[in-house]
Amino acid sequence: MQKFTTKIVNMMKAERLYESQGGPIILSQIENEYGPMERELGAPGRAYTKWAAKMALDLGTGVPWVMCKQDDAPDPIINTCNGFYCDNFSPNKAYKPKMWTEAWTGWFTEFGGPVPYRPAEDLAFSVAKFIQKGGSFINYYMYHGGTNFGRTAGGPFIATSYDYDAPLDEYGLLRQPKWGHLKDLHRAIKLCEPALVSGDPTVTPLGNYQEAHVFNSKSGACAAFLANYNQHSFAKVSFRNMHYNLPPWSISILPDCKNTVYNTARIGAQSAQMKMTPVSRGFSWQSYNEQTASYEDNSFTAAGLLEQINTTRDMTDYLWYSTDVKIDPREGFLRGGKWPVLTVYSAGHALHVFINGQLSGTTYGSLENPKLTFSQGVNLRVGVNKISLLSISVGLPNVGPHFETWNAGVLGPVSLSGLNKGKWDLTWQKWSYKVGLKGEALSLHSLSGSTSVEWVEGSSISQRQPLTWYKTTFNAPGGNDPLALDMNTMSKGQVWINGQSIGRYWNQYKASGNCGACNYAGWFNEKKCLSKCGEASQRWYHVPRSWLRPTGNLLVIFEEWGGNPNGIFLAKRELASVCADIYEWQPTLMNWQMQASGKVNRPLRPKAHLSCAPGQKISSIKFASFGTPQGICGSFREGSCHAHHSYDVFEKYCIGQQSCAVPVTPEIFGGDPCPNVMKKLSAEVICG
Repeated sequence: MQKFTTKIVNMMKAERLYESQGGPIILSQIENEYGPMERELGAPGRAYTKWAAKMALDLGTGVPWVMCKQDDAPDPIINTCNGFYCDNFSPNKAYKPKMWTEAWTGWFTEFGGPVPYRPAEDLAFSVAKFIQKGGSFINYYMYHGGTNFGRTAGGPFIATSYDYDAPLDEYGLLRQPKWGHLKDLHRAIKLCEPALVSGDPTVTPLGNYQEAHVFNSKSGACAAFLANYNQHSFAKVSFRNMHYNLPPWSISILPDCKNTVYNTARIGAQSAQMKMTPVSRGFSWQSYNEQTASYEDNSFTAAGLLEQINTTRDMTDYLWYSTDVKIDPREGFLRGGKWPVLTVYSAGHALHVFINGQLSGTTYGSLENPKLTFSQGVNLRVGVNKISLLSISVGLPNVGPHFETWNAGVLGPVSLSGLNKGKWDLTWQKWSYKVGLKGEALSLHSLSGSTSVEWVEGSSISQRQPLTWYKTTFNAPGGNDPLALDMNTMSKGQVWINGQSIGRYWNQYKASGNCGACNYAGWFNEKKCLSKCGEASQRWYHVPRSWLRPTGNLLVIFEEWGGNPNGIFLAKRELASVCADIYEWQPTLMNWQMQASGKVNRPLRPKAHLSCAPGQKISSIKFASFGTPQGICGSFREGSCHAHHSYDVFEKYCIGQQSCAVPVTPEIFGGDPCPNVMKKLSAEVICG
């Protein structure tokens, strides 16, 4: 720990990256969410916390050190908050700043689980609420999603994608409206800076669930945050002799204590719909069948069952357990009875059972319960039968105490029932072990190793066959759009490009959960807003362009269960359409700045701003309605009030343009379609 930390700090110092050296690093963190572990360990945990803090301080970075989720962080270490909300957090000393080191923008995806997402309105609400209650620092986790390449995904059962519903997605593209809505929030907070940094706010109740936080400076600057904590109802509040309408679960920001420039529940940024466009017509595959472990292949034998991670040293996901059972010709089941039942208890995470080289069944656990049980009839013959269990790990634990107690693999008992003698316990007989696959030992995924065996091609390649290696070559597609592989027709395995592992795929594990409509209002947690129920938890697997050569790229797949490689294709991720959903008189930063500067002396209407990606233009109008449209981006529909010139206006302003701005004003739509009704403008345009 000390050696590693010292090395990293010295690397930063050598490049003069700390703020004390004129660089950009303003904070350092030692440990990560150790507080819960300390409580579990007691006195030794507390002693370690003090040691880690002193060790960090002695490195002399010249910038503050923080510890997150560490209520007893010793001075001068600053204890900080991680979570979905941190407005009620207070540091352990009044003279320490209130800091939020992980504002969770979403949540990770697990194999077998739906994909979580966090509404932009709620994320913005949580950040504004933290600032209004004296927060001084916010760091987002994650701001840029990523990919757990190779076998780095933990959990276990965490998916290869670590997109996290972040403002910048796994591919580095903007996730709209979250990115734009946060950008507007940051700008609004920045406008309040002179008052925010001058002292603590004055809090004034505005109703049962409403309040104002007002910041004042000695120079006369004033900024206010008007909050409505009601999850269900709008609130009309009076503040400094003016009236303000606050949507449910929202905060309005007034940088001059008068004019609203931003509301967390009113999104001015555009929304975006992404698409995956195929760039290949499929691949020409070759296949090689992995055999079940033979006695010649076995690494060693032992009496009884061994824990998997200690045996493989995490050099592979795979461990073979093999043993023999001899069936007497007088067994009753051989004369038309039921097959004997093989029962295997495993600590996880997945298991394939082979009887005499043939797949007999598969079972697997989950993130919540990695343990599993296989129990079903197996087809045994007279004489010696070989039982081969391929145990598969799906990542190491990544959080929690006592990792040494977290087991994987077949720990037993293992038994056969339904024989003449009743139950036969196989747990403590001789077992043979093989670490990893033959294809792994031959490095079939690498450029050199892929030529070490004879591959089958053409119509003879194996399909829907377990334990099968596939390979093909392809040329890199033109352009700069991010790339991904569609693995939807495969079951479970791993993928490599030019010898580099893209990660584990598990498309056969369908997501279970409740993926109903999700309201932004109300307390968020990782189970609240879910998508992709009934589908693969992850279908698309990121292929970094930096891993590709212009021609002759090697793609290798190991399929455990059996799949159809002809359904695999390479696609580019690009913008399909963009949407606007703007209320009339919705506050905007630009309008307030123009009015505050004196450039205009009248109220300004908001505009619907739409922009396609560079190189794209708006090719058609999918939807447009000024009135009371319903729905969300991708599924808008007209309401009871609709201006019939809505499409005409967008045709005029937007077709053929890379970006356009349409004023939210009745005049350009042919007049007010429904007077005395709050209206909005919703539109979706196609980018091409």
